Formats: sequence, C-alpha cells, structure tokens
Amino acid sequence: MKESDNFFERVYEVARLIPHGRVTSYGAIAKYLGAARSARMVGWAMNNSSGKEVPAHRVVNRKGILTGKHHFEGTNLMQQLLESEGIEVVENQIQNFNTLFWDPMKELS
Repeated sequence: MKESDNFFERVYEVARLIPHGRVTSYGAIAKYLGAARSARMVGWAMNNSSGKEVPAHRVVNRKGILTGKHHFEGTNLMQQLLESEGIEVVENQIQNFNTLFWDPMKELS
C-alpha cells in the first residue's frame, strides 16, 4: 500500500463522519489529519472516492464553492445531492456556509 492510499483512507474516514445537511472543506480535513498543507491531496482523495460510500458532495473549498463538481456524474449531481439535504446552492456556492460548516477539529476532538 502506498502512503497516499493510507492518507486517502484516513480522508474517507473523516468524510464519512460529516453529518447530513452539513459541509466541510478540503483544508479542514487536511488540518484535522495533521497535514494542513495537503488540501489538494484531500481533493484528489475525494475525486477517487467513487464507489467507496463517501459523501464527497459534502466537501467543498474554503469559500463554500463546489470546486469538485466536475468529478460527479451529470452536470449538477453534486449540487442536487447537497440540495436534497436542505443545503441551498447559488451559482456553485453554498449559502450560509459559515452556519453549515462542520469543523472536524472541533467536532471530533
């Protein structure tokens, strides 16, 4: 197993804990895992999470923008999944992002 595989699995474990109707960021997951500068690797993990029962749609960039949406099937699947959980998205940006933000450093410590 490559080191990145192990990191990806740790990312998936955290992502699976994001509550329904909440979101977090790539950077927040990276920071929680002790790899604060690895937000991009968290993004790569999310891009490779298909079929692993990971709610990747709940992970967005630090501004609440759906930067990973092109990795979902269909044109608006990421947005549709978020909206099905009661999250409002306007022009690829989550509304009330600060209210909906789930910080693993606070929630899992």
